[in-house]
Amino acid sequence: MNIVVLDGFTLNPGDLSWAPLEALGSLAVYDRTPPELVLERAKDADAVLTNKTSLTADMIAELPNLRYIGVLATGYNVVAIEAAAERGITVTNVPDYSTHSVAQLVIAFMLRHCHHIAEHDKAVHEGRWTAGPDFTFSLFPLQELQGKSIGIVGFGGIGQQVARAAKAFGMEVLVHTRTPKHDPEWAAIRYADLDELLREADYVTLHCPLTPQTAGLIDKRALGLMKPGAYLINTARGGHIVEEDLAQALREGRIAGAGLDVLSAEPPPADHPLIGAPNCTITPHIAWATAEARGRLLRIAADNLFQFTQGTVKNKVG
Repeated sequence: MNIVVLDGFTLNPGDLSWAPLEALGSLAVYDRTPPELVLERAKDADAVLTNKTSLTADMIAELPNLRYIGVLATGYNVVAIEAAAERGITVTNVPDYSTHSVAQLVIAFMLRHCHHIAEHDKAVHEGRWTAGPDFTFSLFPLQELQGKSIGIVGFGGIGQQVARAAKAFGMEVLVHTRTPKHDPEWAAIRYADLDELLREADYVTLHCPLTPQTAGLIDKRALGLMKPGAYLINTARGGHIVEEDLAQALREGRIAGAGLDVLSAEPPPADHPLIGAPNCTITPHIAWATAEARGRLLRIAADNLFQFTQGTVKNKVG
């Protein structure tokens, strides 16, 4: 089997082994593949693995040997699923590999907002503590999470893990989801419609898939419903937020701040409206990228392909 990885660098910048895939056939790994090189690099492939490199319907039509597409992520919008199905090509993804890592960054954003760690560290290194008259000083009002409320939009694996962490901090948990959970573990949470959640939550965190229904979910109207002291977190997809609306809300102080790991364009242009917006912490799409999560992703992707070679399909999409 000829296996081609089109964009392997983000998954494995050199600290993981490709051995699980090498065991399944002849493997070619490219760090990055621009659209104009996809056909050349994948022309003899039986299996193509991709993370963010698109496989369009036209590309799929030009790859006669292709029998399998493995998406090295949970989201699979980079693949023309219908075109693959028409050709009888199996498409798989990798769900649930980064649940703990993403939830961890959500909590990190919350704690950063509570204690303003970066700003206080900077002040200490600038000598402001040394020059101060007291044993302590703070640049911002500090807060604890105990007794605060968190609104979780989307309640899949990541949303549930965030809820567990929030409960451990003593927070009230509000959830907006199409599929309420009836497990006893969630007896203490409160389900709410989106407007109610936005009005009541001290922290709002997004964990829903990007669909036509959720694109632009957080716009001027939604931001207007949030408390002035509320904090917005997005580790899902940048398209959930109307970014100019959020930038304006931050400039006007209509919400307390935002922690974002995703933007609508990645990497963002230099004039992106949220770069430089006040009280806006942006990380470069790293929630998924712990060594543990990437290792898990690689193992699951290899197992998906192994199962395919054995005549079974695991984590099929479409």
